[in-house]
Amino acid sequence: RIYKFWLDGKYFHAERDPEKKPYTIVIPPPNITGQLHMGHALDETLQDILIRWRRMQGYSALWIPGTDHASIATEAKIVESLRKEGLSKEQIGREAFLKRAWAWKEKYGGRIVEQLKKLGSSCDWDRERFTLDEGCSKAVREVFCRLYEKGFIYRGKRIINWCPHCKTSISDAEVEFAERDGFFWHLRYPFKDGSGYLELATTRPETILGDTAVAVNPNDDRYRKYVGKTLILPLVGREIPVIADEYVKMDFGTGVVKITPAHDPNDFEVG
Repeated sequence: RIYKFWLDGKYFHAERDPEKKPYTIVIPPPNITGQLHMGHALDETLQDILIRWRRMQGYSALWIPGTDHASIATEAKIVESLRKEGLSKEQIGREAFLKRAWAWKEKYGGRIVEQLKKLGSSCDWDRERFTLDEGCSKAVREVFCRLYEKGFIYRGKRIINWCPHCKTSISDAEVEFAERDGFFWHLRYPFKDGSGYLELATTRPETILGDTAVAVNPNDDRYRKYVGKTLILPLVGREIPVIADEYVKMDFGTGVVKITPAHDPNDFEVG
C-alpha cells in the first residue's frame, strides 16, 4: 500500500532541475535468466540507500531501472525449456525461437521488475529500460562505430573459451571451472636432423595437433644446447622450434613443455 502511494505520487520520478545538483545511478541490469537472488537483494538495497540519501539531501536523484537480455545465458535457458518439450531450436526455426525468447523476457523480466518493487526500490519506473530496446541498441551501435573510427576497437588474436555445443565463444564468467586429477603422458619429439629427441611430459596429449613450439628454461643446463634446433611434431610431421623461456619450471615433469597457444593462456603468452 505504501509503495503504491509512492508510485502514484511519482515520488521517485526525477526531472532536470537547474537549481539542484544531479545524482544518478544506473542499475546494473539483472539478467532475465530467472529471478533475483540474495546478491541482487544486497546490491539493490545498497543502491536504494544511496539514492534515498541523496534525494533527502535535496539532489535531483535519479535511479534508472532495467533488465539485461543476457544473450547466451538466456538462450541456454530457452533451449533447456524446449528440450523438456522434446524440441530443439533447429526444429522450431528462427522466428518461432525469437517469439519464445520475447515471451521469456515478458515472463521473467516482468517477474524481476515486480521483485524489485517488492524490495521497495525507489527507481524511476517511467525510465525503465531493456538492453534490447531500440534506443539502447541504437546508442550501442553509435558508440561502437565512433570508437572503431577512432581506432579504439580493432581486431586482434586472442585466446577464447569456445563452446562446441553452442558453437560460439563465451566469457570466463560463463565457464564453470572444475579441478580434476590427471597424470603425465610422456611424449618424444624427434629432432629434424635425426640426432635424437626431446622427451616431454604433458597432461594434455590431445592438444598435440596445436603445438607450435617446445620450450625449455634458458637456465637449464640439460637443454640449453638444444635451443634454436628444430623438432618434428609427431603425427603431423610439422616442423616446430625449441625455444627458451623462464616460464618453464625446470623441476616440473622433464623440464620440457609443449607450447600450444590455442589451448592454454600461459602458452598463448609464450607463443
